[in-house]
This record gives sequence, C-alpha cells and structure tokens, in this order.
Amino acid sequence: MKKKGFVATLLMVFAASMLLSACGSGSDKNTITFWTPLTGDDGAYMDEIVKAYNATNPEIKVKHVITSDMYTKISTVLNSGKGIPDLAIIHADRVPGFAKQGVLEPIESAIKGQPEIKQENYLPQAWQTGNVDGTQYTVPLDIHSNVMYYNKDLLKKYNAESILDDNVVTIDEMLSLKGKLAPDEYVVNDALLGWVILAQVQDLGGDIQENGKPAVNTPVMKQAFENVKKIADAGLMTPFGEDGYLMFQSGKVLFSTDGTWSSTAHAKVEGLNFGVTNVYSPTADKFTNRASSHLFTMFKNDKRSDEKEAGIGAFLEFVRENSLEWAKAGQIVASKQVNESPEYKQFMQSFFTSNDQETKSLYIYTYEYYPYVAEAVDTYCADIVRGNVDLDETLQKMQKFVEDKIAESSKQSTK
Repeated sequence: MKKKGFVATLLMVFAASMLLSACGSGSDKNTITFWTPLTGDDGAYMDEIVKAYNATNPEIKVKHVITSDMYTKISTVLNSGKGIPDLAIIHADRVPGFAKQGVLEPIESAIKGQPEIKQENYLPQAWQTGNVDGTQYTVPLDIHSNVMYYNKDLLKKYNAESILDDNVVTIDEMLSLKGKLAPDEYVVNDALLGWVILAQVQDLGGDIQENGKPAVNTPVMKQAFENVKKIADAGLMTPFGEDGYLMFQSGKVLFSTDGTWSSTAHAKVEGLNFGVTNVYSPTADKFTNRASSHLFTMFKNDKRSDEKEAGIGAFLEFVRENSLEWAKAGQIVASKQVNESPEYKQFMQSFFTSNDQETKSLYIYTYEYYPYVAEAVDTYCADIVRGNVDLDETLQKMQKFVEDKIAESSKQSTK
C-alpha cells in the first residue's frame, strides 16, 4: 500500500508539472499565456478585457489563466525553467523580492513600440512601485485600497453627518459618539484592521523600515495601536470575533474600513444606503489610505519570442485605453485615460482620484520585507487593539517575527 501511494504521489506531481508546462510560454507561439491570481468576480472582469482584446483580431491572442495559488506555481516553474507564463499580474509588494531574485524581465522590451505606455499616463505611485533601482519591471493595472464606507442613514439618525464635512474622520470625532448609539450599534468595525494600522503609521510620520531594517517595535507603531485601541476601549468597535463586515451590511455599523473592491458587494445589499470616504486618522491635517496595486510583469524566460513581447505591448496598450471594465470590480484604474474620463465618475472609487490630495493619500509600501511586516501586524493587531495582550511585549514579538522571517528568507536564497 505504501508503494502504491508513493507511485500515485509521483504521478500526481508529474501531472501537475506537465499541466504547468502546458499553460506556460512556448506551448503556442501564437498565444500569449497570461497568468493572474484574480479569482471570483475579479477574474471574470479580466476575462472580459481579454475577450475584448482578442476580438480585435491581434496577430497573437491572449489566453488568461487564473491561478489561485499563483505565487507557489510561479516558484515551481521558475525553478524548473518550464511552463513560465509570457505575462503575469503580481501585487506591488512582490516586486522588490522578485527583482532582488533576478527573475523579472525589464518591461521596456515589451512596451518600446507603445509610446503612450509611460509614467505620466498612469497614477504616479502605481507606476513607481514597479521601478527598482531605476529599472521599470511593471505596468500598472490599478490601485486597490483600504477605504472607509459609511452608512448614510445611521449618520443622519445620530445627527453626525457633519463629521464628513472635510472627508477626514478623526479618532476624536469617533470618540465623541460614545454613549449616543443604540446598544447593538457601533461606530466602526475591524475590517482590514492591519491595513488601518499601517495607514496610521504614515499619518504619524513613521515608517516600517529604517535604513533597510524592519522597524516594527517603534514608538510610532505603538502610538498607532494605542490610537486605534481608544476606539475599542470606548466600546465603539464591533466586538472581538464578530464579523464586522456583515454587521455593516446589516445596518448596525456607521463606518466600515474595508476595500475599494467591497463596493460591489455593498451595492447588492438591499436597503444599504452608503457612501465612501478616507480611512480615519489621528488628526484632520493628514490622512492615508493604505493601498496596493495589480501590476503586469514578465518573468525571465528565454523561450518568449520578440513577437510575443511586441504582442504583450499591444495588449497593455489596449488595457490602458479600455480598462473601464476593470472599474466594475471596484478597483481604482491606474490609466489616466480611463480614470479621468466622464464614464469613470459613475464608480464610487473615482472619489480617490477626484483631486491631488486624494490621489496622494493612496500609499503603497515598497519596502522589500513589507510582506513580513504586514503578516506580523495582521497576526497580532486584533488582540492588541482589544487589549487581549500586552502591547510592549507583543511589539517585541512582532519585531522578532519579522527578523526571523527575513533570516529564513536569506538562508533559502543562498541554498
């Protein structure tokens, strides 16, 4: 039985590797294999964009392959050298690591025949996040951000609409609502709480790194947690363990700090009268919406032909001009041709490109070890804010957590 199980496992691994190879570059010289981690509705909207491009009858068509565990699969095909996709979408926080590993191809080889694919035609931080040491590795599709939705009816019920006069809701303004709500209602939920904390760090003038070293156990990080903890201590945050996202949709929460992409789900809730504004801040003079970006990139692959690279450039130019479809996914489209168009204004997320101050509020961390910092914050933030753990001790744990992750990563890269 053990021998049979071993053989079965080998067959499964072989089948998986053959599948990856078949879905990668070189399997069809007339097809651009395009991998993305876009699942659910996001994947469907991207399918529509690809379908529209292929309907223009390009010389080389695009095949969209949705891979939910894409980063694992990318690692597999890069190690084997077989089945590497011609084009992929990666998240902004992956760029520094991939660039350091030397597995990304500069995007210039694909876009050199497309003069309109240039920095000034995209949201600046979305373009810049793909630039490492002067080399551009990506072209942006979007910015997707932590934002704050509000229940219009509840704000009116409690005569609190003036809080939104300047589109900056401060923590003190939230605390001013203590004792004014019904027992089963709350000022704010804890959706994307880790994103909120990292936005607070920026609001306080801090950062998550210092001279390339992770900076988690810092006075600024402590202050960020303490500020948010005030809301929970006042009984104004949805209870620990409860689904604050669903509580907002059920009309029991004034503010929900989830993502731009959530607008589509909120819009489907019958009777939910909602709007969008910036994530709450310690003070009214600065606000930050922690963001990321979906970026087109090419992994190094000597089997990708010059003709395919030219075809990739043509596809990216089509997306630059025709990505209004992507706005339906709730994303902030990176192309200025789209996000400055009258048609784009119908989408709620257009608020975040309505003026320079809003656009600048969309902050993308580009620190090489940001994913480890974010993991540490996400792991511990709920317990810290609810007072379940000692803040100082937990910040020390978080610092060590990140340092250990970096050390392990360094060992893996030297093997």
